[in-house]
Amino acid sequence: MKKAKPLITEQVMRAAVDDLSTRDKRLAKVIDAHPLCTIGRNPKPVTHFESLVESVISQQLAVKAADTIHARIVDLAKGEITPKKILKISEVQMRAAGVSGAKFKTIQGLADAAHSNRIPINDLHKIESDSEIASQLTSLWGIGPWTVDMFMMHQLGRLNIWPTGDLGVRRGYEKIYKLKEEITPAELEIKGGKFSPYRSVVAWYCWRALEK
Repeated sequence: MKKAKPLITEQVMRAAVDDLSTRDKRLAKVIDAHPLCTIGRNPKPVTHFESLVESVISQQLAVKAADTIHARIVDLAKGEITPKKILKISEVQMRAAGVSGAKFKTIQGLADAAHSNRIPINDLHKIESDSEIASQLTSLWGIGPWTVDMFMMHQLGRLNIWPTGDLGVRRGYEKIYKLKEEITPAELEIKGGKFSPYRSVVAWYCWRALEK
């Protein structure tokens, strides 16, 4: 399979982490202790549609479990996850593969929106406004902020996404800043303002901070 071209160059990412490091000493220590942020630098050669299907499958699941279910869906789709092929898969088949009823409904709605071109999913990267992309995707049943945030960070390589609804980001932030109490998404939203326009990068290092 052809290697996808990086959305973010190493030069751009180094400039981002250097900027963040000069602004925040605690964050600088985490950045120094880990590899350069990979957001947008190692894109998988998959369509936006398949990426979103993967994100839906991954909701509230461990990575290994999500990967197993995704592989089963790829098999059901005869090797390629496309809207047309997904629409042909029955709920019984999806459930047997490990997909919940709610996720089946979400994936089918996503496939219908893409197949009918009601939402031009594979052209979403052409939309500059993050909020416009979020508005279009969250209009679909079962697509919430977390799924959209993961899609914009990992598939579109957007550098200023702040996924406050992600538990790992919150726990990582608490560890970096040695907070004695759990931070709420609303509180983290306010705290994240100072990291703009590189909030995705900070979120990535929050995840790294949790690694042993």
